Amino acid sequence: MENQLQNKPRILCLHGFRTSAEILKKLVGKWPETVLGNLDLVFLDAPFPAQGKSDVEGLFDPPYYEWFQSNQDFTEYINFEECLAYIEDYMLKHGPFHGLLGFSQGAILAAALPGMQAQGVALTKVPKIKFLIIISGAKFGGSKFGSPKLAANAFSPPIPCPSLHFIGETDFMKQEGTALLESFVDPVVIHHPRGHTVPRLDEKAQETVLQFIQKIWSISLQEE
Repeated sequence: MENQLQNKPRILCLHGFRTSAEILKKLVGKWPETVLGNLDLVFLDAPFPAQGKSDVEGLFDPPYYEWFQSNQDFTEYINFEECLAYIEDYMLKHGPFHGLLGFSQGAILAAALPGMQAQGVALTKVPKIKFLIIISGAKFGGSKFGSPKLAANAFSPPIPCPSLHFIGETDFMKQEGTALLESFVDPVVIHHPRGHTVPRLDEKAQETVLQFIQKIWSISLQEE
């Protein structure tokens, strides 16, 4: 496919809970062109319209979407299988994609997908996910979130694919995002002073991201 002509990684971007592809695009769009110019980013709206109030009302315009639903203590999940089928269908029609970028609910989902794919319970019809960029993520089966049945073994064994994790100093998900690192073989971490958001990149973070992109792109080319 057109992949043969590409000179940068194609990444499917999964937004946060009750936000949208357009909102995540605006947030990531604040990164410097030196980074964005090296990525082919595709932003996807989640399959389900928001079933309640969004935390970003008044900051960003609707519509808002969510990837799946859960009960209040995150022990039971609804529409999780439908969400996986929706992502796979999009990847089949608009891929191939080399990796995933996720923020918040999208990051929780993205973090689990390589392990689920390796076990043959998700994304079985599309090429292997080669890397992840996780912003304000967490782990299914961790201290805060129970695990959907299909993701029960997503992190056993730990995930070998390269991963870049953004952890905010004042993020309410900081503890979960830090615990998630243990589930990856060789995670690259960027700590930033902000909260639950996509941070702007200072010079050091920019360098870390560019090094990560260079590494994963050379690995991708070797595998093709």
